[in-house]
Amino acid sequence: MVYATLSCYINIGGLLNLVCSMKSRTRALLIIVAFWATACQFAFSAPAEITVAAAANLTEVAQTLGSEFEAQTKVHPVFSMGSTAQLTTQIENSAPFDVFLAADAEHVDKLDHEGLLAPGSSAVYAVGVLALWIPPGGKAHISKLEDLKASDVKVIAVANPKLAPYGAATVETLQHAGIWDAVMAKIVYAENINMAKEYGTSKNADAVFTAYSLVLKEAGKVIQVDEALHQPIVQKLGIVARSQHIDDAKKFSRFVLGDPGRAILARYGYKIH
Repeated sequence: MVYATLSCYINIGGLLNLVCSMKSRTRALLIIVAFWATACQFAFSAPAEITVAAAANLTEVAQTLGSEFEAQTKVHPVFSMGSTAQLTTQIENSAPFDVFLAADAEHVDKLDHEGLLAPGSSAVYAVGVLALWIPPGGKAHISKLEDLKASDVKVIAVANPKLAPYGAATVETLQHAGIWDAVMAKIVYAENINMAKEYGTSKNADAVFTAYSLVLKEAGKVIQVDEALHQPIVQKLGIVARSQHIDDAKKFSRFVLGDPGRAILARYGYKIH
């Protein structure tokens, strides 16, 4: 900002000498004003920017997606992370988002049905993988789901199933595994999948059900949950109909759905169909 201001000042100062040599002061002033308006408009113009509402399971991958997209397009994506249900509510209440990356298909389909997404913009971008993470340094010995019933497992962190699709998949998993009744009293619910992980990071949980993408590089033990135990975590995106940056939003959507975005998502543990 300081550089831009100084640049405008220097250029105008250089023109002052020109004024003295001109016969028409009015003409000179008009030239200075026109030059100042053009130069400063260029100097102060902000880079293109879009706001992306992204489900919390994308916390780790978002930075890589964003930096790669910006490098290719010069458009800067700002991510607003949260649970899928909460972000959906915000979009319904006119939050100024341009693109929505959900953790399921249901909420995107709901917004599409309500006419809040740009027609034809809804698409599957990945299938999520649920994981059981045992943080390092814990006393519990866990190598399979059934071990969660053991007495040395005191707290199991799970994302709120009413807000987060990964939380709903966790409850379904525990029920299908036949251990729900035995572990239900040990469960603490977090607002979203990233906050569930924080319970483990802060040593407040012996085991955490979270997105594989959030823990695949973490210390401790990571157990991918058998996909047969829950419905597929199909994740969709959509462009918000009221976006003020629709062209750049389309660029971001194409990037995520294209080969560069798919490669990044696969690198972070997502399944690409």
